Amino acid sequence: MTSFGFGRELVDRAEGAWITLRDGRRILDFSGGVGVLNHGHNHPRVLAARRRFSEARRMEVHKAFFSPYLAALSHNVGELLPGDLSVSYFPNSGAEAVEGAIKMAYKYHGGKRNTILRADISFHGKTLGAGSLTGSAENAFKFPGLPGAVVYPYGDLAALRPLLTDDVYAVLVEPFSASSLRHWDEASLRELRAICTAKDIILIFDEIYTGWGKTGSLFYFMRHEGLVPDILAYSKSLGGGKASISGYTARVPVFRQAYDRLTDVILHSTTYYGFGEETATAIEAVNVVVEDDYPARARALEAVLRPGLERVAKAHPDAVNQVAGTGGLFGVFLTGGPKVLELAGRLAPGFAKDPQFATKLTTLAVIAHLYREHDILTYYSPNVENPLMVAPTLVTEPSEAEYFVRALDATLERGLGRLVAAFVKEKVTSRW
Repeated sequence: MTSFGFGRELVDRAEGAWITLRDGRRILDFSGGVGVLNHGHNHPRVLAARRRFSEARRMEVHKAFFSPYLAALSHNVGELLPGDLSVSYFPNSGAEAVEGAIKMAYKYHGGKRNTILRADISFHGKTLGAGSLTGSAENAFKFPGLPGAVVYPYGDLAALRPLLTDDVYAVLVEPFSASSLRHWDEASLRELRAICTAKDIILIFDEIYTGWGKTGSLFYFMRHEGLVPDILAYSKSLGGGKASISGYTARVPVFRQAYDRLTDVILHSTTYYGFGEETATAIEAVNVVVEDDYPARARALEAVLRPGLERVAKAHPDAVNQVAGTGGLFGVFLTGGPKVLELAGRLAPGFAKDPQFATKLTTLAVIAHLYREHDILTYYSPNVENPLMVAPTLVTEPSEAEYFVRALDATLERGLGRLVAAFVKEKVTSRW
C-alpha cells in the first residue's frame, strides 16, 4: 500500500462511495473494499442496527442460550436462496466458510472418499486448507495443505469430466472468478451439477466476493434458474461493511447426513460463531440488499461501465488488451507498456522470473495516477493477468461511474510510457 502513498495518509471519515482524508481531500473509492463494501462506507441503516443492539445491552454470544439473531439470519438467507439451501453456519472469514464447506463435504462421505477438485485459477483464502485449494500467484510459497487435492482447468468441463471419479468427495467452483474476471458458461455448470448428482459428489460454489448483488444477481449462479449447489460459501459484504462475518449454507440432506446427530454436533465449532452484533448487522445488511435491490444497482452501474470501458479500450488500443466483467465488477487488462519494461523486469532484483512484471508496473502506474490526479482509489488483481479492477460499491451513482470512465480515459491519454516514468520517478524520489 505504501507504494502508492495510501499507507502514509490518514483517513478522517468515510461515507457511501467517498473517503475523506485528514487534509480534507475527498477520494472516490472504486475499490469497493475488495468486495466488502457493496453497501458503501458506514451505511446509515447498518450503523443504526448496530447501535440498537449495543444500546439495548443485547447478549453477544453464549453457547448455553438460543440466539434469535443467529436463527433469524439463517432463516432469512434460506428464504433467499433457491432449492433446499437452508442450513447455515456463520464463521468470521471467507476462508473459514470454505474450510467449513470442505469439512462438511468430507464428513458427508464418512471419510470414505479422498479426492477434492479445485481450479487452477481460483482464490479461496489463505488458511492452510483453503490456501492449498487456491490457484493464485498470491500463494507463491508452498505450505502444507489438504491431501488429495487435484487441479482442473478453470471452466473446462471436458478436462474435468475424467477427474470426476468415485473417490471425489467435492468439487470446488467459482461460477464467476472475481480475481480473473472469467466465468463458467451455463451449459457446463448444469452438466457439472448433473454429474455430481449422479456420482454423489458434493458441489461447492464459492461466491465469497461475487455474492449479495455484486454481479447483477443476488449470487452469480442464481441467474441460471434451477441450478443449485450442495453448499454455497459467501462473505465479504454480508457484514454490511461493518461486521466480520461469513457464511456457508448447505442443502438439508447434505447437512443431515454429515452432522445431524448428537455424536457429531460439535465436530465443527468456533468461539465467535454467530456473535450477536455480527449476526444482527448481517440481518440488516441483507435487508438492505433486498429492499434497495442491489442487483439492480449493479446492473445500472454495468450500463455505464461496460460501454464506457469499451470506448476507452477502443480509444487506447496500445494500452488496453481487453475489458471483462459483469454488474459492478469489471477488469481492464492493460498491456505491458513499452518493451523496455520487459528488460527492466529481467534486471530488477526479485522480479527476474516474473513474466507479469511489465504489466504489473504499468497497471500500478495507472492506479497511482488515478489516485494522485483524479482522486480515485482502485486496485489490481494479483492473480493471473493482473487486471486493473473496477469494482465500485453498489451505492455508487451512475454519474460517479461516468466520472471514473472519463478519468481513466484522460489517464491513458498521457501514454503508458509517461505514466510509468512518472510513477518510477516519484517512487525513487520519495524513497531515497
